[in-house]
Amino acid sequence: MPKVRSKDFEGYHRAPNRAMMRAVGFKDEDFTKPLIGVASPWSEVTPCNIHLNDLAREVKRGIIENNGASMIFNTITVSDGIAMGTEGMKYSLPSREIIADSVEDVVNAERFDGLVALGGCDKNMPGMMMAIFRLDLPAIFLYGGTIRPGKYNGKDIDIVSVFEAVGQFNEGKISEKELYEIECKACPGAGACGGMYTANTMAIAIEALGFSIPNSSSNYAESPEKLKDAYESGKLIVELVDKWLTPSKIISKKSFENAITIVQAMGGSTNAILHLLAMAHSANIDLKIDDFERIRKKTPHIADLKPSGKYVMEDIYKIGGIAPIMKMLLKEGYLDGDCLTITGKTLAENLEKFPDFNENQDIVRSVKNPLKYEGPLVILYGNLAPEGAVAKTSDVKDKYFKGPAKVYNSEEECTKALLNGEIKEGDVVIIRYEGPKGGPGMREMLQPTSIIAGKGLIGKVALITDGRFSGGSHGFIIGHVSPEAQVGGPIALVKNGDIVSIDLEKREINLEISKEELEKRKKEWTPPPFKYTRGVLYKYAKLVSSASKGAITDE
Repeated sequence: MPKVRSKDFEGYHRAPNRAMMRAVGFKDEDFTKPLIGVASPWSEVTPCNIHLNDLAREVKRGIIENNGASMIFNTITVSDGIAMGTEGMKYSLPSREIIADSVEDVVNAERFDGLVALGGCDKNMPGMMMAIFRLDLPAIFLYGGTIRPGKYNGKDIDIVSVFEAVGQFNEGKISEKELYEIECKACPGAGACGGMYTANTMAIAIEALGFSIPNSSSNYAESPEKLKDAYESGKLIVELVDKWLTPSKIISKKSFENAITIVQAMGGSTNAILHLLAMAHSANIDLKIDDFERIRKKTPHIADLKPSGKYVMEDIYKIGGIAPIMKMLLKEGYLDGDCLTITGKTLAENLEKFPDFNENQDIVRSVKNPLKYEGPLVILYGNLAPEGAVAKTSDVKDKYFKGPAKVYNSEEECTKALLNGEIKEGDVVIIRYEGPKGGPGMREMLQPTSIIAGKGLIGKVALITDGRFSGGSHGFIIGHVSPEAQVGGPIALVKNGDIVSIDLEKREINLEISKEELEKRKKEWTPPPFKYTRGVLYKYAKLVSSASKGAITDE
């Protein structure tokens, strides 16, 4: 009998198990080594993940050369950018749960000792982290990296540029030829959408949590540094297994507060709230949406990044990466440096080796000269959102908006109205029955928000939804309204012409009708049937929680 490290593969009665492993390349000596799974959501369905198997193979090389044994396995991914504005977008958020469940399933079934989980697109990143926390085996997350910007007329463009160009074309501001050229040049290669959208937001958040190689989240997808990140992740995971440094020994509420701080400081996506809440649930950390507001008030917004700013993630790479920025925030007292990380060192110890933050550039400011003195991701309450709602205020100049409601029961209805010119300055646009249960799947509203931008209506109309927004959305927009319309939340009771007020200073969102009228409408309301009666969306609608809890399915 071969000498075996793991009890799961030890003894004569495990010969069949070992025989199967020999068929995929295992030798006698491999059974004496820690067995590491490499989870790769490689796929041709999105540029975000098209290169991930190259990185997975480099991770495996790092594992093998550091005396480990390894197996690469795959899971799914969904391209938000391709699904956006279609019925397909309803499957995006549920894919986060499928990814988490599938990785948990494979790792437990195959009896791995540790895990390196790769991610390149919005949902596979939190999905991988949810699995990591559930499994509580030594684990590392490796971000596939950002795409480089495209070029058009000497300017950087990206996928959001194309969405906004649709609105510009509809408004007659650009020609069909110009729209076509923007479409063809926006996405020049591999990597996740380039601004401080959801993928890049989650990448810096996961690094701040302590689960990625330091400074790796800002290395772009096709950089030589990204291959090095992969190899180093492979080497390090073997050490983590030897030390048995598991996620539960690393993670804490302070770690999550560091992640929220970096998201607020860099002007990240509203989706970070949804995903960090779900990740905290998987990690058994008591995180609430009010924690985001508490941290927001004491965190300056310092990064001039798209969608509301000028720059992209590659520009962060060019000025030395995210680590010097985190080092500056640590020095100024905004991060907790005592939090442990996958290196076995604290956050402060990791950051010591990086150069100091360079103030001689205009991409990221110092905390003494921020874009704004408070973070841009705001939690609102009121009679329209008793359980909370989320606004991103990066480019919102006026803190108050009041106007008549124009109500749409789907994203498609609203998009059609926008393209037909039915929505005017001063309107408060309501898109409902797009929540976690009602959509189902809580679609992102990048298409209508981009049309609003392209038509020059940013700040001139407000948009409120129980759905959510892409990290590329900006303007006077409020999402995650909870409770959602499908379960009888007040957003279901709004009528055309009702006056809605939004006060960002007071953090309130209110329907200006009496309590009596609201109660009367509630009694008259009946819940609509689920839009799906079988399959993944039916199961999701039955299981999913409120957005205020992270839209989790294992509550």
